Amino acid sequence: MAGMTLVEKILAKASGRSKVRPGEVVVANVDLLLMHDLSGYLTSRVYEAEVARPMRYPERVVMVFDHHFSPPTEERAEILEATRAFARKYGIHLFDCGSGNIHHAAVQNGFVRPGTVVVGSDSHTPVHGTLGCFAAGLGNNSHAGMVMPFGKAWFRVPETIAVNLSGRLKPVVTPRDAALWLTGQIGEGGAVYKALHFRGPFLEGLSVWDRWLFPLITIDVGGKCAYIDPDEKTVEFVRALTSQPFELYTTDPDAEYVEEQHYDVSDLEPQVAASPTLGNVGPVSRFAGAPIQWAELGGHGGGRLEDFRQAAEILKGRKIAPGVKLNLVPSSREVFRQALREGLVEALYEAGGTWFPPSTGSNQAINMGAMSQYEAMVSTHARNFPGRNGSPKAMMYLGSAYTVAASAVKGAIADPREFLG
Repeated sequence: MAGMTLVEKILAKASGRSKVRPGEVVVANVDLLLMHDLSGYLTSRVYEAEVARPMRYPERVVMVFDHHFSPPTEERAEILEATRAFARKYGIHLFDCGSGNIHHAAVQNGFVRPGTVVVGSDSHTPVHGTLGCFAAGLGNNSHAGMVMPFGKAWFRVPETIAVNLSGRLKPVVTPRDAALWLTGQIGEGGAVYKALHFRGPFLEGLSVWDRWLFPLITIDVGGKCAYIDPDEKTVEFVRALTSQPFELYTTDPDAEYVEEQHYDVSDLEPQVAASPTLGNVGPVSRFAGAPIQWAELGGHGGGRLEDFRQAAEILKGRKIAPGVKLNLVPSSREVFRQALREGLVEALYEAGGTWFPPSTGSNQAINMGAMSQYEAMVSTHARNFPGRNGSPKAMMYLGSAYTVAASAVKGAIADPREFLG
């Protein structure tokens, strides 16, 4: 009989079975529940009004205030206060405003470990498969009705697609460009309820935070989860963040895939994804010259130390264009601390950027101002859907930190190779 994938092994262990196969339904023990302030409030209301049972494992629940980190109204402030009270009442972990975005805060504080079952309210929860987990998004009612009172959730074991990545990126082309391009190659809806196994020599050569950008696209191609088999880099990364024990699982050599895909990144140019969806992606030359009024380094896919370093390569000694606002949003407090130590905070401020608290950034136009129908933004965010940052007529472009910085200097979508050669 064929071997098992990493996802199958984790779900088998978590459900008390020796083996599982795609299509089977399992009830699995959950190791970590992640919620942000939006979903945390909704889940808490359902849990207290309709479930009314003791919370089985409060130590496994983490809530991060990253969407409404600066509530613009009294009503929003009261929602946060009610959610704080819920966290205190049940003894769950709460990271209040300014702690970072939900996924980075959970990782940086050592809550995400290989070999575990991680569920969350945010659609980008599969990103934690970067560390060798089974990680998937669930609805608020599932959290309230199963995870909180019983520490369990049910899943249909997904079929797995092997996504093999090879080649070497050209100068100034980044893993972010490769991930944006790959979204278009797999296609929106191209992997519905599948597990994506990202692998190959290209992935193996990346740092953990650059690998992160690939499981991040899971939901945008319709996938249930994604993962990268853990290796020495994974172990070193996790050991630096937590002393808690964990178990490594890897995919068996004879595991079965429903499909194998092969991609070579060697010929890629910098990529841009333009509204209305991530599938509208192409080389930066297709969009170059389109005016922008906003540029932002932040979001689940940005605000990493790597992003600020890349932006500084372009922005040191330069100024952003008149009429452009450059938002700088660290993904965690640790990233801001390190950016401060490396002189990046001052360098990007001198270029005209404005620093904001560690969070998910301007996503959903709650904290940092809304865009009018006449404006456009280029960012490192994970989404470019109409209306996420204000008017549904506002234009949203996604790109690498190099592309965001180059565009901020030009006041229009720009090829970063013009600045770095």
